[in-house]
Formats: sequence, C-alpha cells, structure tokens
Amino acid sequence: MALPRHLLNTFARPRIRPSSFSSSSSSYTSIPSPTRRLFNADAVSHPSNRVQVYISRATDPYLNLSIEHFLLQTSPPDSVVLFLYANRPCVVVGRNQNPWVEVNLGLLGPGKSSVVDERGDPLDGPVLLVRRRSGGGTVFHDSGNANYSVICPPASFDRNKHAEMVVRALRSLGASGSRVNERHDIVLDVNVDTPEHTHTQTQTFKVSGSAYKLTRLRSLHHGTCLLRSPNLPLVGPLLRSPAAPFIKARGVESVRSPIRNVGVADIAEFEDAVVAEFGAMYGDVDPEVIRQADAEAALDGVLAIAKGYAELKSREWIYTQTPQFSFSTHPTDDDPRPRPPLPDDLPPDFRAAMTVRHGQITEISGTGLPEESLKSAYLHHITDWRSKVNSEAVGRWLNNLFGVTGKN
Repeated sequence: MALPRHLLNTFARPRIRPSSFSSSSSSYTSIPSPTRRLFNADAVSHPSNRVQVYISRATDPYLNLSIEHFLLQTSPPDSVVLFLYANRPCVVVGRNQNPWVEVNLGLLGPGKSSVVDERGDPLDGPVLLVRRRSGGGTVFHDSGNANYSVICPPASFDRNKHAEMVVRALRSLGASGSRVNERHDIVLDVNVDTPEHTHTQTQTFKVSGSAYKLTRLRSLHHGTCLLRSPNLPLVGPLLRSPAAPFIKARGVESVRSPIRNVGVADIAEFEDAVVAEFGAMYGDVDPEVIRQADAEAALDGVLAIAKGYAELKSREWIYTQTPQFSFSTHPTDDDPRPRPPLPDDLPPDFRAAMTVRHGQITEISGTGLPEESLKSAYLHHITDWRSKVNSEAVGRWLNNLFGVTGKN
C-alpha cells in the first residue's frame, strides 16, 4: 500500500549535496548519519531548481520567517517556490504596524493567556510577538493555522493568483464555500439558520489573510489559513489593544473581520492539497521536508538565516520599527476623537499626551507624566510605569494600556 504523501516525503532526498548546509558566506557540515538531511542551502540557489517545494516541521515563527526570507533572497530569479509551515502560538504584526495599537501586549507575557495546543493542553510558555518583513495586518498563529508562501518572478505576480490556488485546494478538501474576496483574502460562505429558524442565510467569515513583499527580482505572497485552531475565542482579546482609543498612529491598521475555522482538514491534508495544486500550475516536484533538526542546523550554519533570525527576535526590530504615533488622554486638534472615560481613581486633573517616534518618547505634555523621567525613554524598556509617574493609580492604568511586565 502506498504511503500518504506527507509520510512518503519524510524519506525524500535533496538534489544537491545532501550532507551540508552552505551559503556564499558560511558553511555547515553535518555529522555523518544514515539519515540524509533534507534542506540544503546550495540547492535553493541552484539554477536548475526552477520549481521548489519545502515543508517546515519547525514551529519557531522567527526561524520559519527567516527561512522564508532566505528563500526569497536566494532562489533563482526565474524560479517558483512554495513554502509551507505552522507556528507555535504567536501574534504576528505587519512590517509597518504599531503593536501598541494592534495587540493587547499585556496578554503576551508568561502565564497571562490561556492558549492551548492542538490537544487542548495549556501552552508551555508565552504567546510570542513577531514583526514580519512584509506588510499587511496582524494575525494570530497556532498549530491549527497553516501558513503558505509562494515566491515567484515579479512578472508572474498577481494578488489573487495563489490565493485562488489555495481556494482550489480547500475546495478539493470539501470547503465548497471558500472563495477569494475583493480584498484578496480567502473567506468562507456558510449557510446558517436565522434565530427564528424560518430560513437560512449566508454569513461570510475570513479564514485566510495575505501579505506581500516585492523586490526588483522577486515577489512574495504569503498567507494564513485557519484550519482547526483551538484558540479562536482568544484571537479577539489578543488583537484588541486597550491603548488603541488613545493613540493616533501612522502606518497600516488591521481591518477586522469575523473569523472561523475551515474545519474540513488538518495541516497534513492541507499541505498535500496545496502541493498538488502548486504542482498542477508549475510542475510536480517532491516536497523537501525541513525537520526541526534540519532547521536548527540551518540556523547554526547559514549566516543569512542566522542574521535574519537574530534581527526578527530583537526587541529593537519588534518595537522600534513602529512608525511615529501620538498618545493623548483627551481630544486634540490632531486627534479630535472622543476618548473612553478615564478610571475613577485617577487624579481629577490628570491629562497627558506624548509623541513616540520609533518606540522612543520624544515629546511630553499635560499634568500627569513627568518629563524628567520619561523624555527619551523607550516604551518597551519601561517595565513598570509606577516607577516613572507620581501616582500609583496612573502607573497601574498605564501598565494595563501598554502591557508591560510589571504587576498591574
């Protein structure tokens, strides 16, 4: 009996130099082993590799995004590449987004959220915060959410082309209501009974969002697909910042939509279906499975991947890439929106405003924030606002807004 594709691929062999990782600037030679390695940096850039397919078994989002960026930078200009992976629970913001607007940062610390793994067991460790290199909005990843990336020449790039490829894969798995909408997202039309149970009506849910990165020689389209996430009830709270009503931000804000799981397939079935559709478009090729050990070896041995990984994990990348924004407790000429009521325990004359550029406070005004302790400070370096302001109540409130590690 033939093995399923996702098991058969485990024994696939790479096409070039199976025993080493290398790049133009560094190299790694593996310890001899009867099991041959499957991810090979030289093979990625080889001109003969016109169609490449990789499936990562690593779950570290910083590592998977670094491998993806390596594929974008290194694969031949005329090649097409498919990369599939699933991450551990994390919140991923776009390249030009503001995490203080997009994310409830206070829920990301150890023990602060109740996310679970695919078995329903509590997550061992915090939900991670990630800033990717592409644009687009904020998304939540976990083991029930598949990620796909397609890299191709710019002349072949189309925002719907590969989203439609994923839709064909979903329909082959039974998701007949899936389609690409006008925003290039994949949505699922579902017939539901009305509250009176007199008839059915169609509701539309987002199951996949996309982001893009275009360079002179290459284009990247990557997206998510909610298959069987056990954490959907937590996505709303995680992606709803208590500070957002007080912040006027530059950059890109997420467009929020109702979401749901596709529910017809698991990760392996989705991978098989997408690989089949990709093969129908560009030619069949056996996927190369990047096992956890292979990914770690690539991180140790390929300088470009190691540098990309270190950058993505750095707090400087995550926070100081944020475009300039202003915070104010009250309406201003630049931001006349009404503000939510302030907590009753704040001082009655409390008013505060500040300008933050690349994560650093550059201007302060009002009665509630002492300039001497905050001017030039970085928001992500403040671990407890109570040590920075003259009011315990103000400190607790700001801790909640900005999601610091201090006790609220």
